[in-house]
Amino acid sequence: MSEEESLREDLVRYGRVLYDRRLAHGSAGNLSVRLADGAILVTPTNSSLGALDAARISKVSPGGDLLAGDPPSKEAFFHLAVYEQRPAAGAIVHLHSTYSVAVSCLCHERTDDILPPLTAYHVMRVGKLPLLKYFRPGDRALAEAVRATARDHKAMMLANHGPIVSGRTLDEAVHAYEELEETAKLFFILGDRKTAPLTFEAVAEINAVFAS
Repeated sequence: MSEEESLREDLVRYGRVLYDRRLAHGSAGNLSVRLADGAILVTPTNSSLGALDAARISKVSPGGDLLAGDPPSKEAFFHLAVYEQRPAAGAIVHLHSTYSVAVSCLCHERTDDILPPLTAYHVMRVGKLPLLKYFRPGDRALAEAVRATARDHKAMMLANHGPIVSGRTLDEAVHAYEELEETAKLFFILGDRKTAPLTFEAVAEINAVFAS
């Protein structure tokens, strides 16, 4: 099996996993992986992640041209923007999962990091989570905001929309996304109760020990 065939099957498998875990619904959200030649495989427009067909997954050039498969997600352009800025990124997960989207709808005093470092695993897998301003779905102006933010962050939140999470592999990106959603759940469960987030020193130690 070629690299491309294997990655197409991985997208189908993980799409179903995320759908079954109720992190994806309807035709919302999209996944992508980067091939060795720089092209990307991305889930097609109006497709359910729970019912992907490996042969119909879109193959898109780094410039955004459709090379094979069905027409790509209308949000493929921001996947390309992330890959452009993060050479080590091999996969991206963008979903509209309930708790993460709820966080994206809140008013935040600070937009450079909108979830507290409640656990070491959030720090390791997600890191700082900046909030980007609202753009309508499909608005190409979003690409510039994503491009600027992706330089220093593997995850970001789109206001009133949901997270974009990148990783070296699809496994890593999916696991990081799941960690983000669990942290968002904790954020709402804890509510206004006094919490004890990790200290600056603890976060610095985690980053020093587990830096990729």
